[in-house]
Amino acid sequence: MRLGVIDIGSNTVHLLVMEARHGARPVPQASHKTTVRLMRYLEPDGSISAEGVAALHGAVGDAVAVGREHGIEATMALATSALRDATNGARLIADLSELAGVPVEVLGGEEEARLTFLAARRWYGWGAGRLLLLDIGGGSLEIASGVDEAPDVALSVPLGAGRTTREFLYEEDPPAKRDVERLRKHARQVLQDAVGPVRDAPAPDHAVATSKTFRSLARLAGMPRQVMGTGERWRMRQEHLADWEPRLAKLSSGDRTVLPGIGPGRARQIVAGAVVAEEAMRALDVDEVEICPWALREGAILQRLDHL
Repeated sequence: MRLGVIDIGSNTVHLLVMEARHGARPVPQASHKTTVRLMRYLEPDGSISAEGVAALHGAVGDAVAVGREHGIEATMALATSALRDATNGARLIADLSELAGVPVEVLGGEEEARLTFLAARRWYGWGAGRLLLLDIGGGSLEIASGVDEAPDVALSVPLGAGRTTREFLYEEDPPAKRDVERLRKHARQVLQDAVGPVRDAPAPDHAVATSKTFRSLARLAGMPRQVMGTGERWRMRQEHLADWEPRLAKLSSGDRTVLPGIGPGRARQIVAGAVVAEEAMRALDVDEVEICPWALREGAILQRLDHL
């Protein structure tokens, strides 16, 4: 089956075209991404502005057209925290479902964590033992832990890189030190209240992280990992991230783009992402994470194939 997955996230609308069949590894055939950054379109009442609605319609329409060009046989459409939390989200989801030609499935935060965990488990296999997963999106941070394909614990907290940038670090570029510390204190408090079930679970054998935010940070503050096969694999230690975070905060978003792994689309929110990543690793006593290439989209595809 040539399957198209339209992921309507807080930062991007991303189409991934995969050759997929049960029992086989999904093979990417094409990818099309439009940067939207929905958090900048949020109104005081929690709705997405008319400009943001137009941007979403354009991005989803482009994804549908590209999928058609690549001969997809079936389409999945997923929406995560930005649409889930918007006060006009229900109406917007109905419109986007009509545009996509399939119902847009709105994932809860826990379901995001579960699907991403499934992808990581399939990537690393049973030999990895108990996994601890961290995933920073635009609107939320997902955490999951378990030894099977379904995690024992899965949770989501509103600490996405886009959301926290808008709430704490949007006024100045580079951000004021006091605002970075306000964000750090907020993230620490949110995590302290939320991660008890994860800390109470058995200690993980392997800590992994997904998402563009973690990949960008690992390219900057991490190191390559020796693996068999093609492609790069990265790992990142908490102490190296903690060393880089204040240096990132002193740079303007324009200056950050010259650093490895940080493109223009992530430059403004990478400081908030670094603060959240560091505090999450600290709250969970994680010294090092390995970056997993598979995440939510791959998890959704794998679940679809299992159901078929």
